[in-house]
Formats: sequence, structure tokens, C-alpha cells
Amino acid sequence: MLEYRVKATRLDHHGSLATCKEAEVVLDTDVNGRPDAFNPAELFLASIAACMIKGIERVMPMLDFDLRGVEVRLHGVRQDAPPKMISVDYELIVDSDEDDQRLELLHRNVRKYGTISNTVAAALPLTGTIRRRG
Repeated sequence: MLEYRVKATRLDHHGSLATCKEAEVVLDTDVNGRPDAFNPAELFLASIAACMIKGIERVMPMLDFDLRGVEVRLHGVRQDAPPKMISVDYELIVDSDEDDQRLELLHRNVRKYGTISNTVAAALPLTGTIRRRG
């Protein structure tokens, strides 16, 4: 089993700071929001994107997949009462000359082996597509 630890500290009424290993992330914890930091919902979406990109990095050598770059675009829907995320959809945009079958193979592997994406998919609808850049 792997374990993870993150520490978050309130800096002031405008924001907080999360730390892990040697990294820091400024958090938007201001009730009015702030443009220079991720709020909790945006961090949630970013963690899904990071999971997918890391999954691609992990399976590329196993699949002998040729890739120049990848972009993940996510859209989350949040309800107000009670507050919760109710759905997330995404688009994986891949810069690659691999054929469509290989793109789908990459997509299946990303969906099957992603820790965060699997956790999210068990809690709410997580739907998405993969396509070639261009």
C-alpha cells in the first residue's frame, strides 16, 4: 500500500498553502475567490488531469506509444445544495501519429489504471474522449 501526506496551512483570509515533499501550491480558500490560485473544485479537476497524464507517461513505454504531447481539458459540474461535484467530463488531446486504434488503446489504459480517475469514476459520472491534436 502506498501512503500520501499533504499539509495545508491557512495563510490569511485570502488563501492557504499546501506543501508536500519539496513542492508548494497556493490554495484559493478566500470565500470571494482569487484569480491567482486554484480553488478546491479546480484542484479536484487538476488532480484528475495529473492522474491521466501520469498514467500516459506510465503506459507509453509498455505500449511503445509515440507521443509528442498531451493536453487534458476538464469540465466539472457542481450542485449547490448540498454542495458536491455531480459530473466530470474530459477530453484528452494527443499529439501523435499513432492510428485511431492505438489512441483508443491508450485511452483504455489511462481509464483502467488511474488511481484518481478510478476513485472519481466510482463516485460520479466521469466521461471523456480522446482525439488527435489538429
